[in-house]
Amino acid sequence: MPLKVYRPTSPSRRGMTGSTFEEITKDKPENSLLLPLKKQAGRNFQGRVTVRHRGGGAKQKLRVLDFKREKIGIPGRVEAIEYDPNRTARIALIFYADGEKRYILAPLGLNVDDTIKSGPEAELKPGNTIPLGLLPTGTLIHNIELEKGKGGQLVRTAGGAAQLMAKEGDYALVRLPSGEMRRVRAECSATVGQVGNVDHQGVKLGKAGASRHLGRRPAVRGSAMSPRDHPHGGGEGRSPIGHPGPKTPWGKPALGYKTRKRKFSDKMIIKRRRG
Repeated sequence: MPLKVYRPTSPSRRGMTGSTFEEITKDKPENSLLLPLKKQAGRNFQGRVTVRHRGGGAKQKLRVLDFKREKIGIPGRVEAIEYDPNRTARIALIFYADGEKRYILAPLGLNVDDTIKSGPEAELKPGNTIPLGLLPTGTLIHNIELEKGKGGQLVRTAGGAAQLMAKEGDYALVRLPSGEMRRVRAECSATVGQVGNVDHQGVKLGKAGASRHLGRRPAVRGSAMSPRDHPHGGGEGRSPIGHPGPKTPWGKPALGYKTRKRKFSDKMIIKRRRG
């Protein structure tokens, strides 16, 4: 999917790039696979802001995607490639042989009228979902399960692809796009291929308004605030952050401070993404 470059008719247009959307084959989504989506604007159930700098944005409806790919052995035909405003990847509308319709992530190379299949007997081609233990080493995969039957949780963004590095007994060794090496049970499934819309990383919004359309509100620097609002605030003119280093608005260290909680699955990490 190539990018289009706009003519510099205004300062915001200068340097702006956007998607050509030439791979999109259907404009309107499938009504039976839509759900209403209410914006939370970064607020929790109490109405308090727990994630800053969120709010506004264009209205959207949720597309119900099939991350589980549980229709084992039933072939499906790709009816259309569609745009999804809720994610960076494109989605594919699948018509299954039993009459059911579902959305899946559209991998690179999947086209209209192609056939996809899930299960141990599926052939090795983009869009097919196969247990990790049956895939050859070196295969590029996405939408990887961490627990059998739970559905894909890893590698679902545009252009993302993990690689199956090795198989050791009941486990498969997978290299994620971040560089992390992780063991995943061989019975878990993954979809063959790389997620489509590879050029998404090259899109330049060009203007502040485009960022607001995505639901992002302005982020104010701490050094521009007063001392009561931020630890970096105050002082005459521009002041350094000072010792011992940068802080969050609530006084916690902002660099090098470990916030990740211990997870059961951490023992599966062979090599961390930061080395």
